[in-house]
Amino acid sequence: MGTVRFIELTVNGTAHTVAAAPSVTLLQVLRNDLGLNGPKYGCGLGQCGACLVLLDGKAARSCVLPASAAAAHRVTTLEGLARGGELHPVQRAFIEKQGAQCGYCLNGMIMRTVALLEQTGSPSESEIREALNYHLCRCGAHEEILQSVRRAVTLAGAPE
Repeated sequence: MGTVRFIELTVNGTAHTVAAAPSVTLLQVLRNDLGLNGPKYGCGLGQCGACLVLLDGKAARSCVLPASAAAAHRVTTLEGLARGGELHPVQRAFIEKQGAQCGYCLNGMIMRTVALLEQTGSPSESEIREALNYHLCRCGAHEEILQSVRRAVTLAGAPE
């Protein structure tokens, strides 16, 4: 397990100090120590996307990222997207277009969409599909997810 170390993390704009062994992942710290349940444990291999968070605004799979690797970065989870009581435009779009069935993949889909819109203000259909390509949805809500992302582009201020 290794020697426990104190790690300073900035998560959703708040500084936290947590004790964790080097083998502890960011996902474990977020869920177990900080009580943030937006990121999900899916495959544990960084392949399904359910654990996605933003690290300095870029998508990162927290189930394979050591917590210590996030120490010098800003971590944003699903819970940290809303501002001043208002949902993020991507969150609103997924609600409007009912972009989930069971919701397990939802965290990853939303966080990937936020990162995509930050990187590419008005992504093309092929850019949207490529961004979501490595996120697994077992319910078959793919069309609703795509509609949600298209709506998020509009809500975030890019032309439809």
